[in-house]
Amino acid sequence: MGGTQDGKGNSDAEAARKAAEALAYSSGFGNEHASEAVPGALPVGRNSPQRAPLGLYAEQLSGSAFTEPRHHNRRSWLYRIRPSAAHPPFYRIDSRHLRSAPFTESVPDPNRLRWSPLPVPQEPTDFLDGLVTVGGNGDVLQRSGIGIHWYAANRSMTDRIFSDADGELLIVPQRGGLLLRTEFGLLRAEPGHIALIPRGVRFRVELLDADARGYVCENYGQPFRLPDLGPIGANGLANARDFLAPVAAYEDREGPVEVVNKFGGNLWTAAYDHSPLDVVAWHGNYLPYVYDLHRFNVIGSISYDHPDPSIFTVLTSPTDTPGLAGVDFVVFAPRWLVGEDTFRPPYFHRNVMSEFMGLVEGAYDAKAEGFVPGGSSLHNMMSAHGPDRETFDKASAAELKPQKVDDGLAFMFETRWPVVPTAQALHADHRQQDYDAVWQGLERHFRA
Repeated sequence: MGGTQDGKGNSDAEAARKAAEALAYSSGFGNEHASEAVPGALPVGRNSPQRAPLGLYAEQLSGSAFTEPRHHNRRSWLYRIRPSAAHPPFYRIDSRHLRSAPFTESVPDPNRLRWSPLPVPQEPTDFLDGLVTVGGNGDVLQRSGIGIHWYAANRSMTDRIFSDADGELLIVPQRGGLLLRTEFGLLRAEPGHIALIPRGVRFRVELLDADARGYVCENYGQPFRLPDLGPIGANGLANARDFLAPVAAYEDREGPVEVVNKFGGNLWTAAYDHSPLDVVAWHGNYLPYVYDLHRFNVIGSISYDHPDPSIFTVLTSPTDTPGLAGVDFVVFAPRWLVGEDTFRPPYFHRNVMSEFMGLVEGAYDAKAEGFVPGGSSLHNMMSAHGPDRETFDKASAAELKPQKVDDGLAFMFETRWPVVPTAQALHADHRQQDYDAVWQGLERHFRA
């Protein structure tokens, strides 16, 4: 289903795309970055001088406790036209289709669930209003667990800015490009990219096309980081240098702006008299990123057996238990399959972790049909799943010559706790009620 845009919507997209095409970035995940939109805006030798340069206000944004170990500590210093403290009261507003943990309107469901793509709205809908919660786990007030959302929009956010105090947002575009105007600068996220917006960072989403659709993981827990490589060595998987950070770009803008804050599971709004995207310079390691999933350096078997999907981890949010993630973000990127005497698609399995999958483009090698770009599936803890019959029959008889898998890009949010689906996801028109049928007809082949 296609969306609609009027002439202004088209002009907004053209302006956003023009801005996106001119972007520059600074590279490196977790680095100490520094950027200034006006020369001399960054103070030298100190963070908070008696008078900040150019009449700016110095402000620290902390994404971790002050006393966390240095290698986990995340903070940035912002030099802005007005301090963030200069705002009126916030008032609670309707959260529409956005939900937060704990999820209590439904019970945890052991059934395998699958959805067709979320329809693009016909009424004017921006990114924030277009968020629809699939489910999640944990508790936002305990800063643990995740929320999983779809989004579908057909207009840019105008005179409106969003921030999420409950968690960081991992945005996975599937249809239509996004221009993210953040306090730190601008990011362009197209299908095949991901964008990471830290907890509490303000941003606005502008569409680069007539409409947009995708997925969001709201991570309530520890911030995403690159996984340890262990025996893999110093290189592989997602390389830090391929994560792109924005350079400083500010709005010096007077006039009414709605600022929406997600806090404690609810949406709150305040009417500012200026844009809070007014950071002229900044430095630190707490900042947004964009990453091209096609740059993922896939590591796999060159002898036999399909590796566990953990080998495809892009980002991880660790917990107090070593090796157990609050959520892993995993990508099934283009790769070669060369295993000998090996069933090459993902094997049949049951997992103590819960798996939400989405498809950005092409086809997924474990499902011959029904799982289409923009679609989703949820296989909760210990639910049995794996390839459908057509995929099993084909892979069992295939000639095992080197094979390039390059016709699809899928991903997974894998989490330590069961994902409790929302009532709106369970009863959605685009839920596939016959999903179990893909495993029907798997015949008995046993011979004693």
